Amino acid sequence: MTTFALTLTVRSMRVDDIPGLAWSGSPLHLRQTAEHLDRSTPETMDFLVVVTATDISVGKGEINYETFPGAGSIGSVAVRAELQSLGIGTFLISAAERRIRDRGLSRAELDVEENNPRARALYERLGYVAYDRKPDSWDQQGPDGIAYRYETICTMMRKQLESI
Repeated sequence: MTTFALTLTVRSMRVDDIPGLAWSGSPLHLRQTAEHLDRSTPETMDFLVVVTATDISVGKGEINYETFPGAGSIGSVAVRAELQSLGIGTFLISAAERRIRDRGLSRAELDVEENNPRARALYERLGYVAYDRKPDSWDQQGPDGIAYRYETICTMMRKQLESI
């Protein structure tokens, strides 16, 4: 058995991080991420990226402070496929929760697609509790490059955050 240590940092995403996130989605997804990053303000959104010591991105997510009053809404969480199940998602969610608490908020919210049981299991392990379901949709880009509207059902989850 071979083991190795990987030094990771969670920091605020920058526009120059976008090309390095190609592993997280299509060119349309990257354009949308860049547009959201450009249009948002620090008061309304936090964009996070998990990077190695050499600044290679291995995870990403965002926090919206306007979706739910009194809470931070965590979304767009992704970890490089080849590095999943190594604790990077847990590390990212923990950093997001810390940012939410740093704003004086005591609750984190998130949605998880019902066809994503691995993500739901992670969130439940981290203390998130399902409380409702809702339809959701967003634009995606197919392998042929054509954009289409993706529709799904999400489970809404929340967690009360402990004060530090």
